[in-house]
Amino acid sequence: MPREGKAAKAARVREILARLKAEYTTAHCELDYRNAFELLAATILSAQCTDVRVNLVTPALFARYPDAHALAAATQEEVEELIRSTGFFRNKAKSLIGMAQGVVAEFDGEVPRTMAELRPLPGVGRKTANVVLGNAFGLSEGITVDTHVIRLSRLLGLSKSADAVKLEQELMPLVPREDWTLVSHLLIWHGRRVCIANRPKCGGCVLRDLCPSRLTTGEG
Repeated sequence: MPREGKAAKAARVREILARLKAEYTTAHCELDYRNAFELLAATILSAQCTDVRVNLVTPALFARYPDAHALAAATQEEVEELIRSTGFFRNKAKSLIGMAQGVVAEFDGEVPRTMAELRPLPGVGRKTANVVLGNAFGLSEGITVDTHVIRLSRLLGLSKSADAVKLEQELMPLVPREDWTLVSHLLIWHGRRVCIANRPKCGGCVLRDLCPSRLTTGEG
């Protein structure tokens, strides 16, 4: 593909969004949650773990610890036992308890609604904060960048960066702010269902003619 100007890239991004919206009309966060606290905890657990596995673990976790006050009083061993199958369970248990204690101490048990307040909590990085702000509160502070978003952005020629923070900064001017939360869901859904790592289904991809990597990733 010849070098693409800013205007052409912006137009292509608009078309990519339009096609993905038409293809995945129900795209949403696939972690199960009922409130901001549950989404925050589930997102911490999702590091290096599938959403499917997290969703198998969280019902028992939230039955035992239904809010930040309850989780803040938990022991490390109790939480570890409940989340063991998500991997890195010792670090995750420490983060979950620390997060809950921070929410209780600083925000009276209510998950805060700003990036600046979320980021200092244990286990919470920019990605996790974006997930909570966008999905639990409907606030567009940034774009959630996970491995699917990085991989598809690179394949689609939207960025060459593999760094999540840098990629987010490159995507934000290209995507309308009202779509910042949705674009992550769309790319994640497409990455899980069609543009699968190492075995992409290029032949049936709605972005086939917009993707500069199609010829090098196979016809699927």
